[in-house]
Amino acid sequence: MDYHHTTLPLAGLTLHRIDFDPATWRDADLFWLPHHTQLHHTSQKRQREHLAGRLAAFHALGAIPAIGDNGAPVWPAGVFGSISHSGTTALAVIATRPVGVDIERCLDAKLCAELADSIVDADERAVLTASGQPLPLAITLAFSAKESLYKAFSARALPYPGFASARVTALTDAQLSLTLSARFCPALAGETVTADWCVAQDDVITLLSHN
Repeated sequence: MDYHHTTLPLAGLTLHRIDFDPATWRDADLFWLPHHTQLHHTSQKRQREHLAGRLAAFHALGAIPAIGDNGAPVWPAGVFGSISHSGTTALAVIATRPVGVDIERCLDAKLCAELADSIVDADERAVLTASGQPLPLAITLAFSAKESLYKAFSARALPYPGFASARVTALTDAQLSLTLSARFCPALAGETVTADWCVAQDDVITLLSHN
């Protein structure tokens, strides 16, 4: 599979980006992964995305993270990492503290209207509107930041906490703040965390790391 690797600095960390060409996929590409037998039952689309994510992780880590029972990457002791996919792009990042990264194609106006109420409530929408950002971008950022939040805190989050378990409380030109509820994790209820964000090649990227 042909791909192109680039890097992007964000919040003091380095994101590794893989853009790949699905038309160049060959079934033998999967054998590049030590755990390829665990993916033979999945769709070709899933295999391409998984490989792209592990390629991004390889550039970030210098090694290929194994695959856990739930499909999530298994990082070496003392290393925290995160992988995200969108279309023909994958991102990976590693850090010395819990970290979550997410990449999304910005919603268009129609999808924004259809999905907004499932992502944010009325108070959150007011915060997003007051930011001055176009609403489709702001809603995409809220969705993405909540995804990054769950990745960063997956070890502590309740199962399937849902978008309502964290509320958008601020949005600036570079950061989005979320306040957690007991529905996310009782021990973290009331805590506010901040995700850094940027737009790169028409994609929205959020990154959240926390001690």
